[in-house]
Amino acid sequence: MSTFFQRIALGSMLFWASASLCLAQDKPPQPTGPVRPSDLVELVKLDPSIKLDIRYATSNNFVGKPVYPEARAFLQRPAAMALLSAHRWLKSQGYGILVHDAYRPWAITKIFWDITPADKKIFVADPAVGSKHNRGCAVDISLYELSTGKVVEMPGDYDEMSERSFVTYTGGTEQQRKLRDLLRHAMEREGEFFVYPEEWWHYDFKDSKHYAVQDIPFSAISKSKVKQKQ
Repeated sequence: MSTFFQRIALGSMLFWASASLCLAQDKPPQPTGPVRPSDLVELVKLDPSIKLDIRYATSNNFVGKPVYPEARAFLQRPAAMALLSAHRWLKSQGYGILVHDAYRPWAITKIFWDITPADKKIFVADPAVGSKHNRGCAVDISLYELSTGKVVEMPGDYDEMSERSFVTYTGGTEQQRKLRDLLRHAMEREGEFFVYPEEWWHYDFKDSKHYAVQDIPFSAISKSKVKQKQ
């Protein structure tokens, strides 16, 4: 083959490789090995006393508009049961769990990544890898008082992109830090969840790597997947 045609062939290969890469960036990453079947469980059907404040179904979030059509929260069954255990333990301390977010379709993660400035991307997941939220194995939570139903105050706000979100942040009041640490103790006491160091509200389930990244909307989650087994 002449040098001219070799260059044409190479150019064609590079074009299609580039096109394939761009296309791949618009789709969730695919599993590289075996994964467990998805079994997403709706949290409030496990225990109605688990409260919801799904910010992404409102305009009260860092995007400034709703990105979820419904205020619902799902986790993979083992993660959901671990969250329920933490919730029940917290009840003995006078508190309950308030959920801000759980399973998140991949397309939403991509929106978050695309609109977040480079110096703030530590607070969002790279869609090329996928989030543990996309796997149904991460949950964003806070606490509320059982006696009053009021949400407690933490050292920083949910989804705040500042050092006040770090679990090592020493500012705020003593009571705020105490409640932040109580939440962490409840979630980590059985070794099922682990806090994300830069976000006091974000907890990852230990087995997240065994589940695939998903991009299914809440409305498409089969009703057979939300039958509760306690």
